[in-house]
Amino acid sequence: MRKLTAGLFYSVDGVAEAPDQFQFDSFDDELGQMLGGVMAEVDTVLMGRQGYEEWAGYWPNAGQDMDFAGFINAVPKFVASRSLKPSDMAWSHSTLIEGELEAFVRELKAQPGGTISAMAGMSLVRQLLISGLMDELTLIMHPVISGKGRRLFDAATPTTRLSLVSSQQTSKGNVVLTYAKRAD
Repeated sequence: MRKLTAGLFYSVDGVAEAPDQFQFDSFDDELGQMLGGVMAEVDTVLMGRQGYEEWAGYWPNAGQDMDFAGFINAVPKFVASRSLKPSDMAWSHSTLIEGELEAFVRELKAQPGGTISAMAGMSLVRQLLISGLMDELTLIMHPVISGKGRRLFDAATPTTRLSLVSSQQTSKGNVVLTYAKRAD
């Protein structure tokens, strides 16, 4: 069974939206090495609609962060959306998920391959974690209070027990916390 993971840049006040607005001065070599290791294991990406549209408008022509651009432009991407059509999938290696998301993910996890990563979709990550399909959730907490922006979890999120899988601190004070949903 393939592993499904997600990793989000996070501020101390819980903001995960637009991390480029708050994490730029705390990104360090340790995070770069860690993310390089993640990219080496991931061979499939799941995305939400909004994240897909934002990333499809940027990464195909990105002039910076070429390691990630090379990865994300080449990897197969499956997009969860109720409003996009298959003809909207113009970004290379992108496919619209047709049918029910959780059934699609169960089937994808049962196929041979490497790690599947949910990227660019907070509601997607939340749904997959709460449903029990997410094997690991990594929060990369930067030493900053964002003050504004969307959070991964909101008042509608049910109480969900997690187990800490690993933790580490980087030289610039980032704390990398990896959780799994606790089996109760």
